[in-house]
Amino acid sequence: MVSSFDSGLVPELASSISEVIHLFLGSPDAHVKPQFMDAEVQDILTRITGLDLEKVFRPIKQELKPPTYKLMTDAQLKEVTQSAREQAQRLLKMPPVLPERKPINDVLSEDKILEGMDTAKYVFTDITFNIPHRERFIVIREPTGTLRKASWEERQDPHPVFKEENLKVVFVQDHHEDVLDLCQVQFELDSSEYIRVHAATYEDLEKMRKYDLLRSTRPIGGLVWYLKDLCVRPVAPNLFRLLYHPLNLALPAVPLKYPLIYAKRESQRAGYVELALQAYEQTSAESSV
Repeated sequence: MVSSFDSGLVPELASSISEVIHLFLGSPDAHVKPQFMDAEVQDILTRITGLDLEKVFRPIKQELKPPTYKLMTDAQLKEVTQSAREQAQRLLKMPPVLPERKPINDVLSEDKILEGMDTAKYVFTDITFNIPHRERFIVIREPTGTLRKASWEERQDPHPVFKEENLKVVFVQDHHEDVLDLCQVQFELDSSEYIRVHAATYEDLEKMRKYDLLRSTRPIGGLVWYLKDLCVRPVAPNLFRLLYHPLNLALPAVPLKYPLIYAKRESQRAGYVELALQAYEQTSAESSV
């Protein structure tokens, strides 16, 4: 069953996604699912990240300086290599995947006496030093007289590179990692823009089968986690009645042949459907022992 999936994903990536799905389907509590930062999930994602020292420590664009050469014994070389591996592991620490933050819809006052006084909005910002930007008090007076807290979108000015038309150009040039790195600097980890840009980047990587671009980089764990969501997302009602059967006994089981037929003839993501079925079969086999 996994053969057609392997044609799209590298085997190691397919295996890791299968392991993560297996954690979901095998969870004894339908309401408590494994989270991105759980130790078991992190172990799976760390293994797929890889540790390519040449890629982790590849040169960055900066002022050129003469190289430094050192003479070392075999013991010293082994010690330096081990130190480099430890540093690389720290550099490859994955950023957390967080749920989207709640929108800000707080209205402080409705002053109708100010309605129509001006056609522009007035922004008032607390400029106290050393206050984190996320906690900084910013309010907006609307032309209607409404005084409200600024929304998340109004509290930040996104970089133009994150516009959809610009992302397409960057993706063609294989700068997916650069986009994700810049996204880390530009947005909060739970902002809607951060989540949108990551989803767009992962979708393009999946569509173009360019998974190796993120091998031995920090974002590859997020990519695996995102592809896991594609696998367990309901792509056909009857198919996921089957997949969620171990978690909800009220749902009737569906014969395996039907989702297999769906995967081969109808699904645009046949590989994901087959991988989800594989994880389901593994879970069922373990539960029957």
